[in-house]
Amino acid sequence: MAENSPNKKKNKPRRFYDYSLLFTVIFLTVFGLVMIYSSSSYAAQIKYDDAAYFMMRQAKIALAGFVIMLIISKMDYHWYARFAVLAYVLSYVLMIATALFGIERNGKKRWLGVGGASIQPTEFVKIALIVMLASMIVQMGKNINEKRGVLLVIVTTLPIAGIVAANNLSSGIIIAGIAFVMLFVACKKKWPFFACGFAGVGVLAFAGPIATALEKIGLLKEYQLSRIFVWLEPEKYPSTGGYQVLQGLYAIGSGGLVGRGLGESIQKMGFVPEAQNDMIFSIICEELGLFGAVSVILIFLFMIYRFMLIADNAPDLFGALLVVGVMGHIAIQVILNIAVVTNTIPNTGITLPFISYGGTSVLFLMMEMGMVLSVSNQIRLER
Repeated sequence: MAENSPNKKKNKPRRFYDYSLLFTVIFLTVFGLVMIYSSSSYAAQIKYDDAAYFMMRQAKIALAGFVIMLIISKMDYHWYARFAVLAYVLSYVLMIATALFGIERNGKKRWLGVGGASIQPTEFVKIALIVMLASMIVQMGKNINEKRGVLLVIVTTLPIAGIVAANNLSSGIIIAGIAFVMLFVACKKKWPFFACGFAGVGVLAFAGPIATALEKIGLLKEYQLSRIFVWLEPEKYPSTGGYQVLQGLYAIGSGGLVGRGLGESIQKMGFVPEAQNDMIFSIICEELGLFGAVSVILIFLFMIYRFMLIADNAPDLFGALLVVGVMGHIAIQVILNIAVVTNTIPNTGITLPFISYGGTSVLFLMMEMGMVLSVSNQIRLER
């Protein structure tokens, strides 16, 4: 017995923890703080008499989010399923409260005041939906491959996505996209999803006529229709709707191969509005050039690779679906942000994960990373 005990101890499985993903999150967050300072220092100095104003606010929230991420990463992820329905119902409550009592900025109610702070409930909705759908799909089992199972997921997603899209189209698209990705992974039949993808390309190809028709029947608002026209021909609206797009394209074009140098952007000097927010990728292109832009994209691709690795080795379907949901969120948001900045799609006003300024965004992104790391921590490796 004494001879076997060391072998038993030696063969005891140990838990995996994805430090590669953890270091990737740290790098992107720190890089984001550097770029927020670089892109906002001019505007912050003029408006707040403090060049580091935006960076310091983001750093404090990112630090708090990092601590929360580490705590969540050490929890058993099965615990989240207990609160799936409650979180889903709460997401409706928060969105209705935002519509009724929300803080209005730039003509839109997207923020809900909590004490002296404000949050964007749409970020909570994304996490709540990921947990809810993961729990639902696991409970349905093989029934997810039937029409009724798919319909149930659609019925669960579309109402909350519609409420969000009514005042924040980009977030509504992301929420619907998360469900799309999770369904794609869970279902055996893939052709309907590819058909939807081709249909989406077709909508972009005929965006002008389709948008005009939707505006006439009341499904699109006038400002959303104007964004379509600005996207198609931004040079026709150089001083109005096309101003931000054109200035962003000027920043990208002037960066060249290696950029002007960190902190040397000209477009951030009041030309690109709110450069630290949605348009921060254009400043990255201007200051770090094509090399910097491609490097950022490659880092995000590495992050997605780690998600896929964790999902593939997750102990069960629930854990895998949680990771897939987060992966879908990050991937869709990165694609949308870069596509908007390069004018590949209409301006939807979406942030670049971990890099753009936005306290609520980085806080909830850290929570999502904690969920993914908690799944990775349940993977057992044989010695």
